[in-house]
Amino acid sequence: MLLEDFKDYLRIKRRYSERTVALYTNAATDYLQFVYPEKLTTATTTTTTTQPVTDQELLDALNYQLIRGYVAHCLDNNLNPRTVNLKLSALSTLCSYLVKQQHLTTNPVKDILRPKEKKRLPSFFTEDSIKEYLDSPIQTDNTDITATYKALRNRLIITLLFDTGLRRAEATSLTLSNIDLSRKTITIIGKGNKQRSVPIIDSLADKIGDYLTVRSEFQANNQQATQTQPQITNSFFLTDTGKPIYLEFINRVVKSELTNAHLAGKKTPHTLRHSFATALLNDGADLNSIKEVLGHSSLAATEVYTHNSFEKLKEIYKTAHPRANKK
Repeated sequence: MLLEDFKDYLRIKRRYSERTVALYTNAATDYLQFVYPEKLTTATTTTTTTQPVTDQELLDALNYQLIRGYVAHCLDNNLNPRTVNLKLSALSTLCSYLVKQQHLTTNPVKDILRPKEKKRLPSFFTEDSIKEYLDSPIQTDNTDITATYKALRNRLIITLLFDTGLRRAEATSLTLSNIDLSRKTITIIGKGNKQRSVPIIDSLADKIGDYLTVRSEFQANNQQATQTQPQITNSFFLTDTGKPIYLEFINRVVKSELTNAHLAGKKTPHTLRHSFATALLNDGADLNSIKEVLGHSSLAATEVYTHNSFEKLKEIYKTAHPRANKK
């Protein structure tokens, strides 16, 4: 089946994560449900069954007119233009793959007019607004290793995201072997399994060292309390029960910590990444250096931070210019 071959291509050749593979295949499935609604959703009085689309039906569906109709259908159903464009990108990748495999002669998505997206400036925290939280003492309990571990882990998650600009998935997949405190670097496996090294500042290295000490004690205590065989996990961050963390866990920690810190704004891992990049730019780092640290594939993704810096410059200009407030 061509769709299964496409999934293997994404996993093996493009080295996409399972989450990304799912996003691409779900986009293809959603499109095919639009083209063949009666085939993919056959309802009876008791159950709903699906019939697979044949390879020939898949190829027949990938044409300019049907794809343009799909875009209109999505927009008519108030789907966000950004979401529609993401779906089109997934379909374009599928079509490009089928062209390479000589199942299609051209990629019809390339001729589709993309819906215009509103420009969105990344939200971010200023250095001053988050500094008080990062520098505040951590509430620990020497009699409760689990509570101490959780407090150190949660603070380190925020500090790491803000001090290195890691993506949520990159922080989730960190292993003990990715951390080199002697060289003060973190090896990160980013999108498409691309590897990069990010330097860590002295204060972060100290916090990581403290965390690793408590992590070992927490893991040993957790195994003793549950009377289980030692479970060796290389995951850098552990859940409250000693298992490797997962994406939603990072979300919950970030939201909880930043809410308790009374920080205004969007409380997500990506906001911390934006805050890191914006701070670097404001402090004089060049775009190419920021691009490398963030793991962007092109400067276009990095340039969005120049908008934030320009907005800051305008505010400074209005405040400092001797004639700014004069008519």
